Amino acid sequence: MLYPLKFKPQLKERIWGGTALRERLASSRMKADVRIGESWEISGFEDDMSVVSEGRLKGNTIGELMEVFMGELVGDQIYNQFGTEFPLLIKYMDAEDLLSIQVHPGNAQAARLHNAWGKSEMWYITECEEDAEILIGLKEGITPEKFAAALTNGTVPDLLNRYSVHKGDSFYIPAGTVHCICGGIKLVEIQQTSDITYRIYDWDRTDSHGHPRELNPELAMQAIRFDADVEYVRTKASVPNEVVELVDCTHFTTNLIEVSGAMTRDLAWLPSFVIYICTEGSGTMRYSDGELPISKGDVYLVPAVEQSVRFEGSLTMLESYC
Repeated sequence: MLYPLKFKPQLKERIWGGTALRERLASSRMKADVRIGESWEISGFEDDMSVVSEGRLKGNTIGELMEVFMGELVGDQIYNQFGTEFPLLIKYMDAEDLLSIQVHPGNAQAARLHNAWGKSEMWYITECEEDAEILIGLKEGITPEKFAAALTNGTVPDLLNRYSVHKGDSFYIPAGTVHCICGGIKLVEIQQTSDITYRIYDWDRTDSHGHPRELNPELAMQAIRFDADVEYVRTKASVPNEVVELVDCTHFTTNLIEVSGAMTRDLAWLPSFVIYICTEGSGTMRYSDGELPISKGDVYLVPAVEQSVRFEGSLTMLESYC
């Protein structure tokens, strides 16, 4: 009964967002001045549960499917660890303006303070302006004392590594990493199922009522990994009909796949669901019980019981699993 699942996108208003994600859904009735920063494509959050959009299971939430199908959907080991909470959150993001400089807690701090998972994430740039930049990680030699001083005098941006970005770039941001998307960027974000963010610096920005947005410096100081030695830049060139690994961490693995003509992906060895995010092109995804069209913007959840999938066409995709 299971098959590759698509879900209804959930649009999230953000002060730094743009219009591209709203325009992606022709049926959206949102006002023209609403700034949409995120489209949640697959979510297991209780209040933001993804709903199947097509096929026999249309209308069911991902939580309901996990209750019924358990390991058949996500894999036995994953179900035993996470229960009915889907472990990854998949987003499209449209950062028209600067996000805050922020950090996310790891599992231990998130569990202790919020009864939640921590948040490690990765970004894949789908579009960007010519001079677009991101900030990831502290420069060498930044101590807690130096960071605390920068919080006081407003110089936090000067302490971060600055990277120019281009379409197709990939970045890994483990929990505890200070970071910021600097605007003019559209990307895919793959992350743990967590929505805990500690804002550190917000460019003296105010909300719609003219009030400064809340900052969380004390919590941020607890979360920041000052001694981290991380390879943040994970950009790699695709190879036609081969799997190119971008990120392999404790929480997820993400690969880059370019399909030229046809490619069969054996999944029998993998005790996990697999998510395919199409960033370019179009084609067909064949599975054990049928076939489905796949094109730019589509996100599919392939259940763990599926032994293989075959892609035909011209496609660039991200493949992610636990």
